[in-house]
Order: sequence, then C-alpha cells, then structure tokens
Amino acid sequence: MLFDTHAHLDDSRFNEDRESVINKLREEGVKYFVNPGADIPSSLRAIELSKKYDFIYASVGVHPHDVKDMDEDTIDVLRSLSKNEKVVAIGEIGLDYYYDNSPRDLQRKWFEEQIKLANELKLPIIIHDRDAHQDTFNIIKNTKSNDIGCVLHCYSGNLELAKEYVKMGCFISIAGPVTFKNNKKTLEVIKEIPLEYLLIETDSPYLSPEPHRGKRNDPSYVRYVAEKIAIEKGISYEKVCEATMENGKKFFGIK
Repeated sequence: MLFDTHAHLDDSRFNEDRESVINKLREEGVKYFVNPGADIPSSLRAIELSKKYDFIYASVGVHPHDVKDMDEDTIDVLRSLSKNEKVVAIGEIGLDYYYDNSPRDLQRKWFEEQIKLANELKLPIIIHDRDAHQDTFNIIKNTKSNDIGCVLHCYSGNLELAKEYVKMGCFISIAGPVTFKNNKKTLEVIKEIPLEYLLIETDSPYLSPEPHRGKRNDPSYVRYVAEKIAIEKGISYEKVCEATMENGKKFFGIK
C-alpha cells in the first residue's frame, strides 16, 4: 500500500471527476494521501475533503506565491483551522525565487511566522523551495523547533544539501520528476539518502511521472516514484512501499 504525502485534489482540474478519482485510489493501492493548503480557501477545501474521506488528511498554510496578501489575522485563521482533527501539518510553506509572485522579503517574513506557528502548535511543516535553497535552509535551521518534523516537498536540491537536512532530522520527499531521463541530481539523492528519511508524493495535478508526463497527475501515479526508488536502491518495490508508508504515518502522526 502507498502513501502519497502531497496531492492537491482540491484543485479545479479535478472538478469534473474528483469523486471517481478518489474512490478508485484504494483499488490502486493508495492507502492515504495528504492534501496541503496553499492559501486560506484551499486550506478550507483540503479540510472539507479530509472530512469526507477517512483516508485523506489535510494541512493548512500559505504558499510563498500568496504571502503578499498575508497579515496577522491570517496566522490567527491558520491557528483556528489547525484545531481540526484531520489537520496533520502546516504547509505548504516556504520560498519561491523562480516566479517571485510575492516580494522576497515578505516570503521570508511569512515563512518564518508560519514556522513559528507550527512550533507553537507542535505540527510538522511541509516545505516548498524553488530556486531558494540556501535561504530556505537557513530559515528552517534558525526558526524550526527541534520538537517538530519537517519535509522538503518535491525535493529539487543537491545531495549535499539533502544530507544537511537529514542531519537536522528532516525528511526528503520524492515526486514524479525522479522518473525524468535527465534528472541525475535527484537520482543521486535517492541512492544516497537512507530509506528511513524518504517520503513519496505526486504533487497532483502537477509533475506527472513518466509515462504520463504532460498529463494531469493523480495519487495513483505515486507508484512510479516508488518503483524508481526501488530500482535505484536495488531493493524490492514492496520494501519501498512499506518503508515510505511507515515514514509518512510517523511524520504526520497517523495511528
């Protein structure tokens, strides 16, 4: 059984067939998935989805694209939403210097503030990092409490940085791009980082793995990520599924 630790099934691209996609997941081997929020409306949708299905969990947070609209009231809203029993993390939060949809100073400020909220609530954090590797690392290192977990969602950094995150007890989450032909950097990461620090995800509806690249992604495709890890590590697919399932349950506090 598989645990897709990051899938946005609240996205509008699932509006026509969301229920049928979700209902087929158990048959396709997906036992759990976490639907992260990217702003307040999507955080609310994630919670509603988690209430409807026992195997779906939610996280709440504001993505770096949207922190330009944040204020202290937003933190209070996130604090309130986090009281729901199906909310298992704060995220996705972080930095995005590729698109720069929000000013970088505001990205850093509200990234820190959301980590502080997670420290207060004793919830793990789900990190978005695009082209901001050093600033992301520094903020996590300087702000995150040792009491909470951290996962680098859809990890795109190099092996050396991944090793530094593992030293801090962080998890590295691997998504569909690991199956792309020229992604040597992520292959190095999955070969060298111990299995006990790896999670798997789809980031649906984005980043479909081969052989579905360019099409809408969904949580059933997380198996391609697990298969690639098994091949590169020279271990069985079943072992990857079992380990990443246990890692995911431990990280999100799922009994």
